[in-house]
Order: sequence, then structure tokens, then C-alpha cells
Amino acid sequence: MTPIKYLALGDSYTIGEQVAGNERFPVQTAQLLRQQGLQVDEPLIIATTGWTTAELEEGIKAANITETYDVVTLLIGVNNQYRGQYITDYTAEFTLLLKKAIAFAGNRPSHVVVLSIPDWGVTPFAADRNREQIATEIDDYNAVNKRIAEEMQVPYLNITHFTREAVHDPELVAADGLHPSGKDYSRWAHALAPLLQQALR
Repeated sequence: MTPIKYLALGDSYTIGEQVAGNERFPVQTAQLLRQQGLQVDEPLIIATTGWTTAELEEGIKAANITETYDVVTLLIGVNNQYRGQYITDYTAEFTLLLKKAIAFAGNRPSHVVVLSIPDWGVTPFAADRNREQIATEIDDYNAVNKRIAEEMQVPYLNITHFTREAVHDPELVAADGLHPSGKDYSRWAHALAPLLQQALR
């Protein structure tokens, strides 16, 4: 049996800034799928902390991907919001990235999952920021990526509500006071694994 290939595209949330390699959400998800008896390769992660949609696009080009993947995840946009970029630019760039993600999945939209952008405004890092404004902007960005996913018939996973629980549970935030912890990534993985399983049936 050929092992299942998983491509994860994103930024700090996909590469797992501040957590151990085995705590990254793509790695935890692959492990959960293995526990269901599926033979899954280590995920190929194309992601770097700080990347915007445009930078992920460049990163994908540099990676020179030639293979087709069984499942692909896409989570991108927090740095567009953080840098105050125009949401119209995000809309155009995210559309292009999702089209690429679908192509990497062998033109099977059901084999791609878009994850919503976390709300970093609830973290200690944002203590001196306008948290309400951050939340509103994150919601606006997520409305865009959800609409585009639906238009392209790509499954969508909302993980933003998980990240907002950090207000009451400091253990959901990594040591830097900004990024999610392995504990929070575990919750994402448990929500994501069934969607990928469905695609692989």
C-alpha cells in the first residue's frame, strides 16, 4: 500500500513556532490518522513564521513541488492582518493559493482543508493592543477565506474559537505569549483528522 502524502501550507501556525516538532498540528494530525490504521508519511510542511499570502506563494515556488498529495491543508493570513494589508489583496492572493492547493491535491477540492486564522488578540503578547479591533479584523479575514473555500467546494475548519479560549486557559499559549501551545494544536488535530479521513475514504 502506498503511504498517504500530506502537504501543509501556511505560516507560524503550521510550522509550529515555539513548540516541539511532534506538537505541530500537521504532525499530530498524521499521528491520529496512523492510529486509525492509515499509513501516513511525515507531512511536508511549507511554512515559515511571519509569512503573508504573497510570501507563501514565493515559498511554494521555491519548493518546486512536482508531486501530487493525498491531502493538503492551507492556513494563511494572520500576517496580512498584522501588517495592516488590504483585505482585497488577501482575497486575490488567497484565491490563487487555494487554487494551487487544489492542484497539489490532484484537482480534488474535497482533499483540501482550509483552516481559519487564529485570534492572536487574546494572547498576552496583545495586552497593549486593541483586542476588539484585532478580533473584528480576524473575523473579516476568516469571512473571506471561508467564502472562497465554499465557492471552490473545499472543506473548512474553524479553529479560531479554540484559540479564543486562551483568555481562560493560559496553557493554550506557548512560552512566547503569542503562539498556540501543543495542547491547543492537539485540539486542532482532533478536529482536522476526521475531515482528512473522510477525504481519504
